[in-house]
Amino acid sequence: MKVFISAFLVCSLAVLPDSLSRAQTPVGVDSLTSFAAWFQDRPTPPASGPALTLEAAERIALAENPEIAVAARRVAVAQAHIPVAGALDDPWVMYRGWSVPLSQPWNYNEAQNMFSISQTFPGRGKRALRTSIAGSDVDVAKAQLAQTRLDVEVRVHKAFDDLLLADEELRIHDQHVGIARQAIAAAQIKYSVGKVPQQDILKAQVALTALAEHMIRFDRDADVARARLNTLLGRDPAAPLRVQGRFAVVAPLPSEQSLEALALQFRPDLMAARRAAERSHKEQALARKAYIPDFTVSGGYMLMPPSSDMRNNYMVEGSMNLPWLNHRKHDAEIAEATARATEQDAELADLRNAAFGQIQDALVEAKSAQRFATLYQDQLRPQAEATLQASVIAYENDQTSLLDLLDSQMEVITVDVDWVQAIADYDTRLADLELAAGAPLESSKHPAPEVKP
Repeated sequence: MKVFISAFLVCSLAVLPDSLSRAQTPVGVDSLTSFAAWFQDRPTPPASGPALTLEAAERIALAENPEIAVAARRVAVAQAHIPVAGALDDPWVMYRGWSVPLSQPWNYNEAQNMFSISQTFPGRGKRALRTSIAGSDVDVAKAQLAQTRLDVEVRVHKAFDDLLLADEELRIHDQHVGIARQAIAAAQIKYSVGKVPQQDILKAQVALTALAEHMIRFDRDADVARARLNTLLGRDPAAPLRVQGRFAVVAPLPSEQSLEALALQFRPDLMAARRAAERSHKEQALARKAYIPDFTVSGGYMLMPPSSDMRNNYMVEGSMNLPWLNHRKHDAEIAEATARATEQDAELADLRNAAFGQIQDALVEAKSAQRFATLYQDQLRPQAEATLQASVIAYENDQTSLLDLLDSQMEVITVDVDWVQAIADYDTRLADLELAAGAPLESSKHPAPEVKP
């Protein structure tokens, strides 16, 4: 259609007599010329090597994103704590000097010299529980790492979509700018010989100004999306970046039940909440073991004064704490651990309910975006193209004005841009749906039909 319009306008210019080239310049030509120069000189982003696909961008983000690096270090810290949690306390070495004469405080030869070493052993099962609690901390940190990775992937997907959308919008407008300039040139010549009124020229100026305004906005959107995507990739926000790809195809969406099943199985924040709940129950069990006493075992050597019958002796000592005599403290600790466990259970239930609500919201938004994309693709775009074609034929036969032709073209531009925005919005809603479900969706893996001008 665009090729047909361009050819028609070029032919209409070619058949006009040479005498018209000497006609008086109409009102608004200077402004139109300046706008044409702006389109010609509009800056383009510098090249940065091969364009990135969505898969490549996600791969780079997973390897270079600073947020993911921080979450990975938290996992390493939690793993390093496991041996510490189950380790015994440090042993103690002790020296005692007994019966040192007061009259000769330096005469330790007459004293009883004792050297001993002692070690405390926690009650049965305590060390294993502490190690298990530390392991649960690792599981929580890993789930949080998975959540961070998923969140970064979704944000990369959205930033990629924004940049791809801006590129598509600019491409559509670039295609229409040439046609608009040819129409304006034809209108200028017709105005010179009095075939069209001055308002046609002014209307053409307004149309070209609107295109300029749109392209400024699209350039801004592209720069913002490029900076956001560079940041997520761990790069300089101002670094040059190009993308290539297609939006997700408008395919059937999964059911709410299947998405909820995915969330219960794969959603990282639910996994982290489950691990946190398990950890709190282990802490509750450890608090209950406070009534199991801890034991301290000591062994030593005693050097007696020379006058003693047996100068060399050894000592064995055992001790234990009495937790039953401090039941108020331990009962309070058990009550605190129990309250924390019930709190974690309630948080898990609340998070599960919130996850299902998020899935429902994302699914409703995705279905709505899907309907919009289908409406533009199947009805509005063909209708706008048919209207423009009819306007071209009518203008060729002097049955309509240039204003109607420009209005039809602007309508096609608007519908084309709205269609691209609709399928981009659908692709973004799929990313939100993946975030809500906690796992990739099959419908987001298929390439969309190529966006045609």
